[in-house]
Amino acid sequence: MSKPPSPARGDWLAQAIGRIEADFQRSADTHLIALPIAGFADVGIDFYFKDESTHPTGSLKHRLARSLFLYALCNGWLSEGQTVIEASSGSTAVSEAYFARLLGLPFIAVMPRSTSAEKIAQIEFYGGRCHFVERAAEVYDASRQLARETGGHYMDQFTYAERATDWRGNNNIADSIFTQMAHERHPIPHWIVVGAGTGGTSATIGRYVRYHRHVSRVCVSDPAGSVFADYWRTGDTTLTSSGSRIEGIGRPRVEASFIRELVDELLTVSDRDSIAAMRDLSAHLGRKVGPSTGTSFHAMLQLAGAMKTNGMQGSLLALICDSGERYLNTYHNDAWVSQNFPLA
Repeated sequence: MSKPPSPARGDWLAQAIGRIEADFQRSADTHLIALPIAGFADVGIDFYFKDESTHPTGSLKHRLARSLFLYALCNGWLSEGQTVIEASSGSTAVSEAYFARLLGLPFIAVMPRSTSAEKIAQIEFYGGRCHFVERAAEVYDASRQLARETGGHYMDQFTYAERATDWRGNNNIADSIFTQMAHERHPIPHWIVVGAGTGGTSATIGRYVRYHRHVSRVCVSDPAGSVFADYWRTGDTTLTSSGSRIEGIGRPRVEASFIRELVDELLTVSDRDSIAAMRDLSAHLGRKVGPSTGTSFHAMLQLAGAMKTNGMQGSLLALICDSGERYLNTYHNDAWVSQNFPLA
């Protein structure tokens, strides 16, 4: 039986949780943007985007990183001076590097070598370092190995994302969405569209919707190459795939945090359609969004089209996961897109 924490360790734990809670209190909620889309607004179909790019670390993953750190601290998995390791395609690592610095902990991000240079620079800005692998499927073993070598803690977002967040409310993303929608023409969204990397966001929103007995339905917009679409249809947890080429969403294997029963619809979006929708939405907003937001916007247009065909009115909501400024040299660069996503 392990000994209870020493007074010094207990003091550090209390201070660490206090620092994270103080950081939360300094952060305002993210904006909800109403965006009239020609051909839909006039028939009673409204589009909304919750702008998660305004978090201190610039993405939706700021919420997840905060929850993962609190979960690890309260479970007794993380202690003073311990190295934090995370497997990430970029945004989660940026946010975790921020919280690691807040607590004075070393941080290592394990990520594919193809991760955007802008994200790598942000991780390093917050004092983290990057460990690169060639393929997305290699991040798990590499993270566990680094944890063993350093005596560190592997945060493992892909396992713990869905359980680290309080899905009943407590100002989580779902609670914020429905509070902000309260005075709109159609306050209860007909569809809430999210991408899935860990599956934590779709699980949180799906559970919240059921718990509060809303009629909203959850759609996951899945990029080509991701395993989630086949898993959602079959329930086969042994499935693998090539993985996604849209940074931040899609996975090469079924992740523990992706709960298929909480997803009402899953639409697969081609890489070209994701990039085109990203640029179209950027033009509508007057500022650039990232590629995973484009994936969700394309799915929104499909769902809205079906609503219009069936004479339905209502609202659809998706997330602006991060800013397009992180992808100026990649998805927003014509030469890079032509080279990496050539026309068939």
